[in-house]
Amino acid sequence: MPKVSSVIVPYAAYLRVYEPLAAFPEPERTHWARYARRPDRPSYQDELRRSLADLLPTPPIAVPVHESSDAFVLETDGVVCVCPWRTRLRGWQALSGLAGELPQPLLDAVLPPVVRDQAARDYERWLDRNPDARPWIRTATWQVPLNWFVLVADEERRYDKGTGEVPPMLRYRTPMVQARRRVARALRALKDAIGEGPLIDGLVDVGRWLEEFHPRALVELDYGGLVHVVPAGELEDDHSAADVAHGIEALRQGDGTAAGEAYARLVERWRAVRDLRSAN
Repeated sequence: MPKVSSVIVPYAAYLRVYEPLAAFPEPERTHWARYARRPDRPSYQDELRRSLADLLPTPPIAVPVHESSDAFVLETDGVVCVCPWRTRLRGWQALSGLAGELPQPLLDAVLPPVVRDQAARDYERWLDRNPDARPWIRTATWQVPLNWFVLVADEERRYDKGTGEVPPMLRYRTPMVQARRRVARALRALKDAIGEGPLIDGLVDVGRWLEEFHPRALVELDYGGLVHVVPAGELEDDHSAADVAHGIEALRQGDGTAAGEAYARLVERWRAVRDLRSAN
């Protein structure tokens, strides 16, 4: 059996916000400026492996005891931008949604009720002291939510099939102002065409989240570990953002047939991934 430190965790995709250093107050700004110069920064797989390792003790550690001091870093046009992991906050938020994701017997076996109850009490106390806290990263398992694709455009897509020890990669990056503009346009089209529904609710939620960040931030949609479960040929041909854009534009033009065709392409593309989720 592979060690936790070397296993590939395949099921998570990410929506990240990278903010310029100027968006952070001191002393956090200085910390991230130093951190960005590190040559050995960990990857998203490292974060997931650490989380898996926390589940091995008895009792398991549901949420890290201390907040992470790690981040993802990128530089664009000479500006260093940082996406803090905030693993502890995201762990609390993920824990609150597990009841709807796992069968009760399995949930109790992995994370006993006493462990979950203690984590919930810790989160409540922490939230009282930090009412405006929000994560820089959203995670989805065994899927990329359709509302995420609204934020990006096909021309922002970057795909690398990988070679040797370099894994494949599929991601989109877009300026924050562009992501917010696309959300607003899509909401107008969807509300005019269908009035209400899960896609609209999800888009409203992600739009509110984006408003929390610096206007010069960058938004990244990263397939993350999903690249390991989607066959290479299908991954290379995956243009889900284009299909979502075509579907919304069709609704704007009143063309329900074209919108339905775009939606059907998305459903067919993601069915195999959903089947893997059910198998696991």
